[in-house]
Amino acid sequence: MPRGIIGAIVVIAIIAAGSWYTVDQTERGVKLRYGAVIGTAQPGLGFKVPLIDSVEKVSVKTFTYAWDKMNSYSYDQQPADLKISVTLRASPDKVADLYAKFSGLDTAVKQVVSPAVNQQVKIVFGRYTAVKAIQERGALNSAIKDAITASLKDDSMITIESVQLENIEFSANYLHSIEQRMLAEVEVQKLQQNAEREKVQAQITVTQATAKANAVRAEAQAAADALRLNGEARATNIRITGEAEAAAIEARAKALGTNPNLVTLVQAERWNGVLPTTMVPGSAVPFVSVK
Repeated sequence: MPRGIIGAIVVIAIIAAGSWYTVDQTERGVKLRYGAVIGTAQPGLGFKVPLIDSVEKVSVKTFTYAWDKMNSYSYDQQPADLKISVTLRASPDKVADLYAKFSGLDTAVKQVVSPAVNQQVKIVFGRYTAVKAIQERGALNSAIKDAITASLKDDSMITIESVQLENIEFSANYLHSIEQRMLAEVEVQKLQQNAEREKVQAQITVTQATAKANAVRAEAQAAADALRLNGEARATNIRITGEAEAAAIEARAKALGTNPNLVTLVQAERWNGVLPTTMVPGSAVPFVSVK
């Protein structure tokens, strides 16, 4: 076969091979004609003019970029090194603009995202004191994300998916001061707990003493009441006995007045019938009346 024919076949094969292209699902193609952007190629098989058109592929997958040791100052002028990671991707419908302006995602991140991250992190972190930044780390993270997203809202070629504040590293002197302050706070809490415990113990002691005093007072009151009641009972008994004796005396007096011989009768009733063995000469025999 003549060399000319072979050469023609080779040229035709090369041209035919350059007339089609494929784009992966995680990519978008940027169509170029003589190096100028003329459109976007979607995933799948496509055709182009050989030797004139070309297709540059731009990934639309999600990537994470990290910024280490971003030196910033807190509201109370404490220096710190922050580590920030940003997860982003190229907007599928803006890959043509992205390529035309930056030729790729990495360049766009370097020229657009990185300055925004550095600036917004310093601004937002400067609104927080060092202690507040540690205590409210979640809120600080959200504030940084909102600030970065807002600063890039006009650059729709890049979509920010998440921002993570991975680490805050303060100076060794400041960390030591925090440790000392925490130890002091723990000691204060311990003293407060001891004071509270002593206060409770004192209240218990007062309560016990009050209860004991009440018991002693109640016992003394009971004894006094018993003594009073006993005295009242004795007085009543004496009064009743006296009244009875007085009544008996009064009754005897009345009986004696109406019956003079009552005394003799009483004597006779009480006599046991035995005469005295010794008598004074000339005396009368007791209780014996000759009438």
